[in-house]
Formats: sequence, structure tokens, C-alpha cells
Amino acid sequence: MAIKPLLIIVDDDPLICDTLSYSMSPAFEVITSHSRPHCTQLLRQLRRIPELALVDLGLPPLPHRPDEGFALISDLLKLFPEIRIVVLSGQSDADNARHARTLGASDFVAKPCNPADLHKILQRALSYRSLDASRKQDSSVSPLVGNSPAIQKLKVQLQQYADSPFPVLIEGESGSGKEIVASSCLHHDTKRRNKPFLSLNCAAISPGLVEPTLFGYAKGAFTGATSAKTGFFEDAADGTLFLDEIGELPLELQTKLLRVLENGEYQRVGETQKCISHARIIAATNRDLRKEIRAGNFRADLYHRLSVFSISVPPLREMDDDKFLLLEHFRQRYATQSQQNAFMLSDEAHALWSRYGFPGNVRELRNIVIRLTAKYPGQTVDYSALEAELDLLDEPLAPAPAARANLGEDSDTLILAANKRLQQPEPFSLDRLLADTERNYIEAALQLAHGNVSQAARLLGINRTTLYNRMESFAKEQ
Repeated sequence: MAIKPLLIIVDDDPLICDTLSYSMSPAFEVITSHSRPHCTQLLRQLRRIPELALVDLGLPPLPHRPDEGFALISDLLKLFPEIRIVVLSGQSDADNARHARTLGASDFVAKPCNPADLHKILQRALSYRSLDASRKQDSSVSPLVGNSPAIQKLKVQLQQYADSPFPVLIEGESGSGKEIVASSCLHHDTKRRNKPFLSLNCAAISPGLVEPTLFGYAKGAFTGATSAKTGFFEDAADGTLFLDEIGELPLELQTKLLRVLENGEYQRVGETQKCISHARIIAATNRDLRKEIRAGNFRADLYHRLSVFSISVPPLREMDDDKFLLLEHFRQRYATQSQQNAFMLSDEAHALWSRYGFPGNVRELRNIVIRLTAKYPGQTVDYSALEAELDLLDEPLAPAPAARANLGEDSDTLILAANKRLQQPEPFSLDRLLADTERNYIEAALQLAHGNVSQAARLLGINRTTLYNRMESFAKEQ
């Protein structure tokens, strides 16, 4: 019997979860979750990777805001970069739809939605996922598209480092294609192509399971270890072991990974006998590991071991006209897959495509092309149709001139107040003051905007993604 695709539904309404689970169960294996923390905990315990996710934006503890839903989209793609996410939400204003797509959602569906229509949308998302998987296995398809100086520099580095036995650290923003660089350019295009390529997402596995997964374990090493099992280091043999999201690796395991990188030695959990690894290590992260080192979250010696060769995958905004080469690449691919004629851009839409910064990088561009292919097969996409797909509110906004002028006029008063405060005996923390001021301004802006995050971001003169990140940081501190 064929294995059904795994679909996770995340919604805090039990009735919606039950109804969708029932209607989708003939075609999918369905699991449900009610919140972002529960979902991420559940996913780390799964034995297989989910192909699809159906996510509500209004999740607890802030069900009337889209913050948790947006954060969950990022979490899901961090855990499973190839997952296809469809948002099903009552918070369906155009700004939320655009931002969800920028973060990496494949599609956005407003509640309520007919289950039959939703089933078609999920099947379409699944078909495009299958196409991408088949293209990955096709060695005749070039994994890197572009002629910009940034992509040419990357290609030169990959040629230099590909067949070396030393570790490589791949850095880059979410959606920029780090896993493609690791699997296609640093493994399948090298003399290791016929050797194993194993990938472990350090963010997608429970911290307690990382060590036995990497190093293996002996029978009886812990409860449930009914037989001995090899780990990724042993299974990779003299091939490649790709450690994605390396910045999520717990500190205590960073020490053990460092030992393997230094001399190739490791031990299975529950054994004292030493094993030797000959696998080449490739690690990837979207974090700034230098900042993580200063914050005490990442070992400096491990960073230097991993970054013998360091590669930076450029964001799409630094790739000049490559966004048009990628447009053509994906346009033809998905038109062929759907057996339809490719869409075209009008002159005005072409100019808009040129100006747009693609904050979600290649992943966002690909998803836009998929949606345009489905909506406008063989048609010309005009300015308004393309604009509806882009998160134009994500562009940085400068503070208003009046605000800057007021700040200058009040500077003498502020200096006098600061002078007085610094002479008081109580301890003073500038970081605390700045954080409290920022939090107060954010709360004030949200009140003035009646909870509309896009309007609040405009009032504050920052982009919406920055505001969401600040709000999430403040929520964690509470």
C-alpha cells in the first residue's frame, strides 16, 4: 500500500482541526496541533518529514494577531526546508497574505474554505514539491542560476572547495538555497557523488536525540534502546554529512562534535570503544555565528574548525538581474510541469519585478512563480496582479522628517534628564532603558493602529518584519 503524504494541520479551533482531519484523511496522513510550541515539539518527535502543513495565523497566546502564525511558518521552514505550507486563516487581509508568502508559504486561503477546494490547493502544492525533488536528482539541471558578480564569486569558491576533504561552513539568509549548495555543488558535483550524502537538521530533532542520532548507540544504552544502532557519522562513511542549522546545536554536543572534527574519533552512546569517522562535514546556518560566540551560545573553537572553508550564499537583492534569469528558469519549469503555457509580465510588471527586493530570497521568488503559473497560464500578468503577490510593505521606511526635527529640539531636555538620572545612587542600565523605551513605543504604535502590525510599523518607521521580530523578542522575555 502506498504511503500517504503527511499533512500537519495547526489551528487552535478543535472543530476546524477535526473537520479538516476527517475531510483530508482519505488522501493524506493527518496530524493536528493547536499551537506553535506544541507543533514544534510534535514535529521533533516524528519519524518522517511532513510534506505539507496547513497553518492558521491566529494562534495562542495571541489569537487575534498573526504573530504566532508567521513565526510558525519560519519555524517549519527551518525544521523542514522542503515542506510546502498553505495558510488557512480568518486574518485574511492582503497585507497578511503577502507577508505569509514572503516568509515562505506556498499559498494563502481565507476562511471559510470548501474542503474540496482546499484539497485541490494542497494537491497542487504537493505536485510542485515532487517536481522540485525530481529536479534535485537530475544531475543535468544546474543548481545555480545567475551571472551576477555575487553568484560568479560563489561558483568560483565552490570549484575551489568542492573536492577538498576539509569542513565547509555555508552562511546565508533563509530561503537563499544553502541546502542546494551543500547537496548539489559540494557533494553530487564532486568525486564523492557515488558516496552517501546524509543530512541532519539540528533544529528539527530533540536535543536529547542529537547525540545518539549522530554517533549511534549500544543496546541498552538508554530506555528503548533494544538493539544497537549506527549513527550518521558511521552511515556517512567516506561520503558527506550535512549539518543544517548548526547554530541550534546544544553547547554540550558542540564539544563532542569538535572532537570528531579534530581527530575523527567518536563513541557510540553506551560504548567506550572509539570509532573513526572519514566523512566530510558541511554545516549551514542563517545565524551570525560570530554574534552567537559573543553571546556565549556557540563555541569559538568549533566555529574555527567548521569554517576552514567559508561560503556565503548571496541574498537575491545582491544578484542584480539574476532575478530575471530565475524568473525564466522557474517559469519554464512549472509551465512544463503543469502542461500549460508560461505566463508573461507586462512592461509595468517587469519594472516592478526589477525593483522588488525579494526579502524571502529564491524561495519567495519560486513560490511567486508557482502562484502566477497557476493563476495566469499563458496570460500576461499586469502590474496590479503582480503587486498582489509582493510584500511591498516590507521595504524599510525612514523616520519622518518631523520626528527627526522633534528629536533635535528636545535634545537639551533629554540631556538634562539623563544627567540627573546618572547622578542617582541606584544602578543604571542603558540597555534596559533602551529596551523599555522601545517596548513602550511599540505598544503605543499598536494601540494607535488598533493592533494592525503593518500600520504600527509605518508609524514607527521600521519594516514589518523588524517589528514582528522585536515583538517576538519581548514576548520571550516575559
